[in-house]
Amino acid sequence: MPKFAANLTMLFKELPELERFDAAAEAGFEAVEVLFPYDMQASDILTSLSRNKLSLELINCPPPNYTGGPRGYAAIPGGEERFRHDFKRTLRYANALGARLVHIMAGPAQGPEARETFVANLRWASDIAQKQMLTIEPINDSDMPGYFLNNFDLAADILDEVAAPNLALQFDTYHAYRIHGDVKACWDKHNHLVGHIQIGGIPDRHEPAGGPFDYPAFFKMLDETGYDGVVSAEYFPSGKTTPSGLGWMGLRPVK
Repeated sequence: MPKFAANLTMLFKELPELERFDAAAEAGFEAVEVLFPYDMQASDILTSLSRNKLSLELINCPPPNYTGGPRGYAAIPGGEERFRHDFKRTLRYANALGARLVHIMAGPAQGPEARETFVANLRWASDIAQKQMLTIEPINDSDMPGYFLNNFDLAADILDEVAAPNLALQFDTYHAYRIHGDVKACWDKHNHLVGHIQIGGIPDRHEPAGGPFDYPAFFKMLDETGYDGVVSAEYFPSGKTTPSGLGWMGLRPVK
């Protein structure tokens, strides 16, 4: 089985934020994601990671939480100064917390100028943060209407254009299904660009079990092909508590 990470922004929400690290380790996760860690003290996060022997896989850019504002702005023409200012803040958090990946959110935008802006910002970010791995993630139009990066083929073209060794594709199986329908075909076409994997149930984004996509076969394929990255659980638990739905992991009995 792959190494699993828990997205603590979506899992264990029945607990306060810092208690989620303990719960994730108890459930058998070896790593975590925190999409927006900016409201917590970095020292508290580091203590929680160290106490539970967890690695921090990913945080999102921009800070802070996007509630009430655009979901990213790396592709928004005219927002270059804001993006660069906030990317530097994200980079400080990533360095302090030892985050392996920073996901750069494109935001709501359309057209050739948005693409040019996104490419320019990605080139700039990749250049000033050469020791930090970065990702971009296609997100479906239903979950984020108007989001610029809404197609895996578009993401592949942009990655080829930027051509930065520290910029990779973030492959979310749920979004791949919602955008393209055939997750396996999408994976086969773009897996050479993938630097991080996220999973969620299809079609409802609950636990990754059942439904039209064969997750056990997917995990077996990752093992057989030597994928050595983390697979992050990014979904909305269907039960009252997260551990009650973790049978899909196959790691240990759940409470």
